[in-house]
Amino acid sequence: MFFEAGKGLAELSMNQSMSKAAIIIPARWASTRMPGKPLHLLAGKPLVRHVWERCSRVPDVDRIIIATDDMRIAEAAFEFGAEVTLTSDKHPCGTDRIAEVAQKLSGFGIIVNVQGDEPFIDPKLPQKLIHVLREDKSLAMSTAACPMEAAELGNPNCVKVVTDLAGHALYFSRAGIPHDRDGDVRPGLLRHLGIYAYRRRFLLDFVKWKQTPLENAEKLEQLRALEHGAKIHVVKTRAAGPGVDTPEDAAAAEKILSKGKSSKKRA
Repeated sequence: MFFEAGKGLAELSMNQSMSKAAIIIPARWASTRMPGKPLHLLAGKPLVRHVWERCSRVPDVDRIIIATDDMRIAEAAFEFGAEVTLTSDKHPCGTDRIAEVAQKLSGFGIIVNVQGDEPFIDPKLPQKLIHVLREDKSLAMSTAACPMEAAELGNPNCVKVVTDLAGHALYFSRAGIPHDRDGDVRPGLLRHLGIYAYRRRFLLDFVKWKQTPLENAEKLEQLRALEHGAKIHVVKTRAAGPGVDTPEDAAAAEKILSKGKSSKKRA
């Protein structure tokens, strides 16, 4: 009986560990279009702080970590109270940076990648991505998509996704998918949002795999997961707030944030 009880406690502890979730926010200095972007001030706060504060409102998350390769970003994040991990500056993309941090989080089962340039991310969205992984053990990843206008179909910078009837990703593309040949089906068009939740063990395997043919063709790394047969659930959500990739995006975000502050003062 003692052995069985001990075994039960061990299994319970393992299950709890596998359901623990951490959000990691990659933030690098050397942005091509906007160097030093994480520290760009929006409404008096660094961009990365806006993202961190939004993530701090996500329920059921055990840790939030800013992953950066630059001491200037690390020092600024320490000042506003964030947990920070310094990473290599040799990573080819944010996913590799995330994986370096996840390697040290052995007590966690779910890792969420929230981009450091999304100051308007809805805190409910990471929660939903975590929830589907906790509910369906067959999933390797979850991500998100929002409704898209037909006019965006031809824009290669707008990544589209199609899913099966259960909401699992069939394909991601820069091309216009799905193609409504006769123009009378009107399928729901979905724009992919660059937020991911991974099972930690899958993430650590994923970054070791070589780039795959479809990934190379589309320049979309999530296709590597599909080409290896991984199951990705796509959470449908409303349109996301604007991300910040350029100085023009930053100016637009500043207007939105300033307008919000003015509304609060009047209230």
